[in-house]
Amino acid sequence: MRCGPEAEAVTRELGFDCHDVSPVVSVRPPWDLVHWTMPLLEVLIICGAVAALVHAVRRYRAGDPINLALWWTSLVYLAVIEPPLYFPEWFGLNEIYGFIFAHNQFTVQFMWDRLPLYIIAFYPVISQVAYEVVRSLGIFARRGALAGSVAVAFACQVFYEVFDHIGPRLKWWAWNPDNHIVNHPALDGVPMTSMLLFASVSLGAMTYLVVRLTSGQHRKRSLVLRVLAAGVLTPPTMAIAGIPSSFFDGNATAQAWVLGVELAVVWVAGAWIVVANRSPGEPLSAFVRIYPAVYLGGMAVFWISALPGGVPVGSGLYALACFIGAGLMLAALRQRSRG
Repeated sequence: MRCGPEAEAVTRELGFDCHDVSPVVSVRPPWDLVHWTMPLLEVLIICGAVAALVHAVRRYRAGDPINLALWWTSLVYLAVIEPPLYFPEWFGLNEIYGFIFAHNQFTVQFMWDRLPLYIIAFYPVISQVAYEVVRSLGIFARRGALAGSVAVAFACQVFYEVFDHIGPRLKWWAWNPDNHIVNHPALDGVPMTSMLLFASVSLGAMTYLVVRLTSGQHRKRSLVLRVLAAGVLTPPTMAIAGIPSSFFDGNATAQAWVLGVELAVVWVAGAWIVVANRSPGEPLSAFVRIYPAVYLGGMAVFWISALPGGVPVGSGLYALACFIGAGLMLAALRQRSRG
């Protein structure tokens, strides 16, 4: 069902009725959104996606197809992964996933108001920010695709989780607390599977696939096929990374430890690759000089606005660690570029 009892309860908490939505697309004035941060978030992310695309096209014309391939692969991955998460019953996956979460109503929304436009834009934004920061540090050129992709997984973790932990506080979306299949264990209300599998594993694996499949490829037809292959092959990597915790189904404490160890590996391995990298950085593009800092600044404003109150969902301490990690990566980027 598009609006079953669980979806109805979660969307009611967000302030709307999931029965009263458009099946294709809905558009509403930005000043009618329930929180003032929502239209600003849309501007921040959608403008970032456009800026990332402009940068990717410039890189492509200069002879490097990876940025452009990664931008489009992110959307292929979204098209593969999002519909089963929103409507698991359509794919026979209700017993595996159940109802996971619902987005609030934003300015432009698709698929029975399940998919905001800014979420579509967020996929290429986060992949481009992480890849471009790591590429500009010279890690891919010096250490290769695997080490570079591990560093991307770490970069995605720190840049993504400052967003993942603030969203529920400001009612950008709400998790279904009754879903014990996917949403538990959780770190202060944010599912640890989301933190690990979506915020790091999938994006790191997608980057690796894109770099390996599209490097040196400039023929449009060949590039399109490789982009499609990378986008389709990314979701199975999430299932593989989820196997260790699946051995402890029904034991949330044990699963939390396993997922916590895997997250620690992402932090330690990714940070070590960044710190141990001694190569001079690449010349900084306008995109990497400006947008990652603007993105972090925007998220910092949202966090500050939520501190006095808001729904107590999301770990402020973990988000602070991610802010520090992302900030240090940007500082290293500027230092290497000057060196």
